[in-house]
Amino acid sequence: MNPIVKFENVYKHFFNKDGRLDVLNNISFEVQNNEIVTLVGPSGAGKSTILNLISGLISQDSGFIQTTKQFGYMFQKDNLFPWRTVYKNVVLGLEIKGKINAEDKKYVLSLLNKYGLKDFIDAYPSTLSGGMRQRVALIRTLALKPNLLLLDEPFSALDYITRLNLEDDVNNIIRKEQKSAIIVTHDISEAISLSDRVIVISKRPSKILGNYQIKLNFEGKEHTPTNARTTKEFQVYFDKIYKDLSHEE
Repeated sequence: MNPIVKFENVYKHFFNKDGRLDVLNNISFEVQNNEIVTLVGPSGAGKSTILNLISGLISQDSGFIQTTKQFGYMFQKDNLFPWRTVYKNVVLGLEIKGKINAEDKKYVLSLLNKYGLKDFIDAYPSTLSGGMRQRVALIRTLALKPNLLLLDEPFSALDYITRLNLEDDVNNIIRKEQKSAIIVTHDISEAISLSDRVIVISKRPSKILGNYQIKLNFEGKEHTPTNARTTKEFQVYFDKIYKDLSHEE
C-alpha cells in the first residue's frame, strides 16, 4: 500500500540575519492511510517546517517528498472570524473554493450535528469555550473532505482539563472520519496518547531519534487519549521517548 506521506533524505535550511540556519538534516519517514502520527520534539526543532513542506508552503533543498494534495491544515489558533457564525466559519473554505452546493451544506450540517455543535450553528465565536472553538476549527478543516489532516500544536493554548477533553474529541473525530493525521507537539504524553506512531525529532539541525509504533492494552476500556494514559505500556513509551530527548540536552 502506498503511503499518504513519504519523506526520503530531506534537507532544509533557511537564512536569517546571522547567516545560514540548518533545520532538517536527512529526514525520512512515512505515514500510512488512516494512521495518526505525532512529531514530538523540542521547540524550534523543525516540526512545523515538516508540515509546511507537506503542504507545499515551502520546498525542500534536497531529498524526495510524496504527499497528497487533499490536505487540511489546523493551526495553534482557531482563526475563527468573530463576525461569522459557527456555520459561516465552517463553510468559509468551501466559499473560497467556490464549491458550496446542497451536498456540501448537508455534509457540514451532519458534521456539526455529529460532533455536538448542532445547537451552536448560529452562535458567534465569542460565545464559545476554547475547546468548542477548536472543534469548530477542526470541522471547518473536515468540510473540505481532506485525506490528510495537519495539526500544528492544536491544544497548546488551552487549559489542562480542556486540553484533555479536546484530545479525546479530536481523536474520536479523526478516527470516525477515517482520516490520516500528522500532529505536531512537544508534549510526550500527548504524543503517546493520541497516536498510532510517534516520531521523535532532535533539536536543530533536526534528525529522527526514534520511531515508535504505539501499542497499548486498554483492558476493555474505551480507546481514548485519556484512558491511554492509564495503561501499563504508556509509561514504558514515555520513558523511551524522554530518554531520546534528554540525551539531546
